[in-house]
This record gives sequence, C-alpha cells and structure tokens, in this order.
Amino acid sequence: MFNEFFRYDGDQLMCEGIAADELAGKFGTPLYVYSAGAFRKQYREIADSFSAVKPLVCYSIKSCSNLSILKLLKEEGAAFDCVSKGEVMRALKIGADPKTLVFAGVGKTEDEIEHALRVGILMFNVESESELKRIAGVASRLKMMASVALRLLPDVDPKVQHAYTSTGAKGSKFGVDLDTAERCLSFIKSTPSLALKGIHFHIGSGYKDPLKQAEAVQKVAPFIKQVRDRGFPLEFLNVGGGFGISYDGSVWPKASEFAKHTVPAVKELGLRIALEPGRYIAGNSAIILARVHYVKESLGKTFAITDAAMNDLIRPSLYQAYHRIWPTRTPWRELKETEGVICDVVGPICESGDFLAKDRRMTKVKEGDCLAIFSAGAYGFVMSSNYNTRPRAAEVLVDGKNARVVRERETYDNLLGPELSGIA
Repeated sequence: MFNEFFRYDGDQLMCEGIAADELAGKFGTPLYVYSAGAFRKQYREIADSFSAVKPLVCYSIKSCSNLSILKLLKEEGAAFDCVSKGEVMRALKIGADPKTLVFAGVGKTEDEIEHALRVGILMFNVESESELKRIAGVASRLKMMASVALRLLPDVDPKVQHAYTSTGAKGSKFGVDLDTAERCLSFIKSTPSLALKGIHFHIGSGYKDPLKQAEAVQKVAPFIKQVRDRGFPLEFLNVGGGFGISYDGSVWPKASEFAKHTVPAVKELGLRIALEPGRYIAGNSAIILARVHYVKESLGKTFAITDAAMNDLIRPSLYQAYHRIWPTRTPWRELKETEGVICDVVGPICESGDFLAKDRRMTKVKEGDCLAIFSAGAYGFVMSSNYNTRPRAAEVLVDGKNARVVRERETYDNLLGPELSGIA
C-alpha cells in the first residue's frame, strides 16, 4: 500500500518522483497509475526468495495485463501464466519466449489449445480428464507433442478473506482429485501425443499463512512419488501463486517467509519450482486517482461522489474488498474516533452497489479534491467495464520522474463504433 514508490512527502502524495496531483492534472481522472519500480521490486523479491529451487516465476497476466507491464517484467526475467488465447497473444506481443508460457484455466477451447501448441508454449495445466483428452486429440491431429502438468486438488483451506478466492479446497471447480489423477496418468501413459512435465496446485488467492503452501506440497508429495515410480520424468512442481498483500497497512508476510517453508519441501522432491504470482507483484504497485465531484449530506450520512466507480474498480462491490482511500494533498495519519467524518465514497453509476468504501472514517473532503485509491494494481483495470456506457480509464506508467500513457483513455467513439454497422 504505502511504500517507497507511493508515499506522502509533506502534504503531497508522490508517485515515485512525480506528484499525484500533477499526474491527475495532466492525464485526467479516473486514472490508473503504475509504478515501474514497485513492479521490479516485487518480482525480484519472489525470484530471489525461491532461487534455491531454480524458480520459473510465471507472472499471472490476469492480475494486471497491460503490455507495458508485461514487457517490464519480461525484461526482469519473468515467465507468464496465461488463462486464455488472448493472454498468450499478449505475452507473444511483447516478445516473450513461448517456452516461458504456461496455459491454465478450466475451459480451454480447441482453438486455444491449437494456437498454444502451434506457438510452442511450455505446458498446459490440466484441470479435468475431459480437457486432457481434448488436448491429446488436438496434439494428435497436429502431429505434435503436448506437455502437460496435472492440477491436483490438495484440499487445503488457505483461510482467504472471501470464498470466491479459495481454489484448492473440496468443492472447487479447479483441479482433479487423486482418483481422477490416477486415470489421467494411465491415459497419458498410453497416449503418444502427451508428455507429463509437472504437477500443479493452486490453493487460493490472497492467503496469509506461510505454512499453507508448504502444507499443500506435503499433501501432494506421496502422489509425486507414485508418478515417478510409474516412470514419468517430472521436471516441475507448480505451486501456483496467491501470496496475499496488505490492503489496510497491517503487516503481511513477505515472499521470503513463504519460501522459508516451501523451498525445503520442494528441494526434498528434487523438482524445479514454478510459481504463478500476480497480486503479490501487482497489487501495491498501482493506485487510482479520482476526483470528488460532489459532497452530499443526506439524513445524517455523508457521501463523497467521485468520477471513479464500480466499473473502474469492482473489487469493493464484488468481494467487499477494502482499499485505503485518502486525499492526495493531506498527509496520511490514523484518525481518532472523534476526528474526521464517516462517509461513503461512491461513484456515479446507477447502482446501490456502486461504492469504493462504506462507512469509512476519513479526513473531511471537499468538491474538487483528488483522492488516491490504494492497492489497485491487481484485479483492477483488468476487471473494469463499460457499464453505464462509461469509457474505461487511462493507464499511466511512472518510472522515476518520467510518466507515460500506456493505455489511452477510451472515447465514446471506441464504445459506439462496433455497434454502428447494426443501425446503418
């Protein structure tokens, strides 16, 4: 959240070497602001922490997919976790080596599988028996070999803050149980177009306990031994991503604390580790700048109505997620119960669910103030929409004292253009 890249200097929020108000004035609001330095630092933390097991750090494109961010991470040495043909195309567009791409997701189509095989990705994370057979069929038709990793369901509860982000416990749509995995092994053994390259799991997103990942490694270890006993030359154990971050200023574990427990367990298996971090790299590497257009008092309640809305950041509405929000020209400090004002920070969309914060104690704001919405880098812009026919925000990348637009603000022509042929 607050870090060396987003910090208050006197009475001004700085985004690396540029004042937030300067960015808002130059590029308009709502505005996504990314810190190049923060992305580099977070990626290096993971790569360094897991270095003892030769990590393949596959940045999760779905968390923040801007091409300039992907290029920056590729230059740092990142591999990529893709969950669609579009994400594979994004990675290739910035010059990523196809052999650094892992394709995940439960609903891969034949077209997506064929495209991934033709460009030469590293491997597919297989989510079901049916998918495995589909991959085999496509690979056989193309006279190609498909490398796969079986995604297991280790039934580890990661104790995440919202049920939607738990993916490794019983009842999840992701992965296969051990009985199904046994059948998949037999099928791979008898299918010339398939090669088993790894075992995969992903227990959830945003978990805090550093022991949970190691617990999942221990749970899948007996199965890995069985796989090897059957003659499969495994190379990777893909432990997914999901490391949580602080959204409210509380202390959360660093990558090194997860690695401390996970690395010995992986070393014991003699495999190379693959990871799929997204939020840990992107989450606190960006903010949204929003302008207060109205301050409304109604029946004893205060509303700060901004030009940012649920279509720009849906996490508060969808996950009841907390994002710290504070004016860019007021130094941050914890407020006492007698200070400030309790208010809802809301957007202009015609939905009661359009809010960025509810019943939040904040310093008093006035119309025209610029607000910073922190921890907006992961699952922020990528989940934005055009609801209420609202153009999506611009994205800006700050690197030191330089700032450049990495995605132009949408225009109404962008929104209406694809529909005009229908009324011609």
